[in-house]
Amino acid sequence: MPAQHDIAAETELWDTYAASAFKDDAEPGFCWTQYAGHGPGAELLGDPRSVLEIGCGTGRALAYLAQRGITAQGVDLSPVMVKKTTEKWAGTGAALVCAEVLEYLSEHEDVYDAIYSIFGAAWFTDPLRLFPLVRRRLKPGGVFVFSHPPAIPGAYGPQGMYKGGFAGKAMFSYRYSYRPAVWERLLIRAGFARADAQVLDAPQSGHIGTLLVRAVAT
Repeated sequence: MPAQHDIAAETELWDTYAASAFKDDAEPGFCWTQYAGHGPGAELLGDPRSVLEIGCGTGRALAYLAQRGITAQGVDLSPVMVKKTTEKWAGTGAALVCAEVLEYLSEHEDVYDAIYSIFGAAWFTDPLRLFPLVRRRLKPGGVFVFSHPPAIPGAYGPQGMYKGGFAGKAMFSYRYSYRPAVWERLLIRAGFARADAQVLDAPQSGHIGTLLVRAVAT
């Protein structure tokens, strides 16, 4: 049964997250994993002139790309986060929009050389709905890259997630977890020419790795 997303409730959740996640002294940076300096960098995007980050959060990656002369657009569900990031990165050229990602991709006709998500919307949006829309917004030969934690063995599909533990107001969202081979099949089914999904080991043995997925449009 598909997860029933309540966008208004999820907006409140991400606004609450934004109040604590955003750091005023943050610097531009690009890292696919949850471990600073670990794993590949922006080279996975190829050599794009334009990028879209879906679920752009604090905007550090967008600012990093914008400072390198790339037209960098971001979309995020949280008005609080978008306000903070717009003010923080005003001088970099990064552009941020507050919108629900499926609506944004459906309603806007812009196309990009690369679309990406770092622990962002690709983790929290139904891939059966998201991936075809991403494919439509990529130029020929464009790439879609995303990362987030790998699935817990035996726990696949939409997974409920409470915000801030198990006490207090019940704010929750859904994240999506699959084996790497399933991510690849979902992308091919959505119209991508090829897809590669893998789990990068953490820098310390026994720690949580990172799912890293890259797909190329025809």
